[in-house]
Amino acid sequence: MSSKSEYIAQKIKVLPDLPGVYLFLNSTGDVIYVGKAKKLNKRVSSYFIKNHDSGKTRILVSKIADIKHIVVETETDALLLENNLIKKYQPRYNVLLKDDKSYPYICIKNESFPRVFMTRNVYKDGSKYFGPYTSVRMVRIMLDMFRQLYKIRTCKYNLSENNIKKNKFKVCLEYHIKNCNAPCVGLQSEQEYNQYIDEISHILKGDIRKVIQNLKANMETCAANFEYEKAHNLKEKIELLENYRSKSTVVNPAVHNVDVFSIIDDEQFAYVNFMKIVNGSIIQVHTLELRKRLDEDIQDLLMLAIIDIRQKFNSIANEILVPFVPNEYIDGVKFIVPKIGDKKKLLELSEKNVKYYLLEKNKQRANVDPERHTKRILSRMQKDLRLPELPRHIECFDNSNIQGSNPVAACVVFKNTKPSKKDYRHFHVKTVVGPDDFASMEEIIYRRYKRMLEEGLHLPQLIIIDGGKGQLSAALKSLEQLNLRGKISIIGIAKKLEEIYFPDDSVPLYLDKNSETLKIIQHARNEAHRFGISFHRQMRSKNFLHSELEYISGIGTKTIEQLYARFKTFDEIKNACFDDLQNAVGTAKARIIYDYFKK
Repeated sequence: MSSKSEYIAQKIKVLPDLPGVYLFLNSTGDVIYVGKAKKLNKRVSSYFIKNHDSGKTRILVSKIADIKHIVVETETDALLLENNLIKKYQPRYNVLLKDDKSYPYICIKNESFPRVFMTRNVYKDGSKYFGPYTSVRMVRIMLDMFRQLYKIRTCKYNLSENNIKKNKFKVCLEYHIKNCNAPCVGLQSEQEYNQYIDEISHILKGDIRKVIQNLKANMETCAANFEYEKAHNLKEKIELLENYRSKSTVVNPAVHNVDVFSIIDDEQFAYVNFMKIVNGSIIQVHTLELRKRLDEDIQDLLMLAIIDIRQKFNSIANEILVPFVPNEYIDGVKFIVPKIGDKKKLLELSEKNVKYYLLEKNKQRANVDPERHTKRILSRMQKDLRLPELPRHIECFDNSNIQGSNPVAACVVFKNTKPSKKDYRHFHVKTVVGPDDFASMEEIIYRRYKRMLEEGLHLPQLIIIDGGKGQLSAALKSLEQLNLRGKISIIGIAKKLEEIYFPDDSVPLYLDKNSETLKIIQHARNEAHRFGISFHRQMRSKNFLHSELEYISGIGTKTIEQLYARFKTFDEIKNACFDDLQNAVGTAKARIIYDYFKK
């Protein structure tokens, strides 16, 4: 496999199974194709695993030298973003491989008595354009409602003041069916008509509340007048409008010209995502990677990245959306931390992209150099949990009993952050009577490490106890008896808030929910719980068959299983008639059981 193929394979391997847009670049860094995907990983990989019938597609694939992608919230957003990027980059193979989509707009024409109509072409003629929209049906519904609510004209006449005064036009059918007030013959003033247009503009900018209120009022009027068909039609339109999302996180005419920045960091690097929004559309996305040299402040790193990226992309936007306000400022630029609305959605989208960028980087490192990746996670755990050494060997314990029955315990082993299932162990709790989790934990910790010491096995660097301070204290007693306290690090994790408890410290540690350290601890805890529960179920299942039936001469385990499959409970078996027993286990066995209980 060539170095280029290896590089592409690595890029594909870490793509998320999320909606988004992908860009194929050639060896000179030019965008040669833009596509959308419901699942990025599946769609992009399909280019490289199929034998394409189309020669153009084979040529495209042969020229791909790099892949970039942008994660979005929905397929609709991916559709719109794809359209924006095709218009921006005009990639060669989009022209060859697929027809470019031109999405519909709603136009309010720059003319006397403006028309309101759907168009796919945008001209710089002073008209107002709203969109683009992904649903033609929704555009038509909106236009239909405008015509019901406001009597706007549909004709293409030049309704200049001079033409109206000269009586150049005659009223049409629209006037006679009361869909138009006939401004063409001077029966409606331009001022009154423009009031309609102002309200329509307001609605198209996102305020559909007034439309819904008017429709509900009309629906109630129709219902009161027994016009049920009209009322039903209006009800359907109200439902469609209430489900309608007129604004998109990808294309939003309310956001004109802003830059969006978000940042995330780990031990060695900081990652800053940049999105450029022009005329409501995302036209540029870039993620910058910063290697830390010292313990730099995240605010300083963000400002450094903002300066560098704005210079690189020649951005002069005077509004920047950020997750927090940096320590410094830029002349003529306003930093905004959005709390609600469309700008908040844009910031969340940027944060989502930078998080996935970090995840993909970590996956790449894990694939290219697994040992280095593992050591990085272990170093993070060592720092987070204040351990004296890397926790390459971790053991986690969990108790399992129901009302004191069949008390068992489980020990799972993780080596180099991965489960080592061959080293998992089950324990029967032997010395504890009744449901006493603390005493059970004390017993199994003692037995586990006493045996390891006797057999000369390597002890773990970290013990995890599934439980809070009580279980942790019980485990510590056993380590003290074995003279191991202080020689093995031990923590407890409580389920309620995922608090981490340390010996001799009443204040728990709360790790970030996205922390790799917490995820490893949770994985170990969940594995111990699963392993213990499965063993406990086996024990209960075995004990279920232990009953008086075992003491009947000539009745074995298989017959007992057949009886319980038919009768469910011991009392049902005991009180069954001979015929029922015979149907379950045959004549000979039935006679033995029937006679036993009759005696």
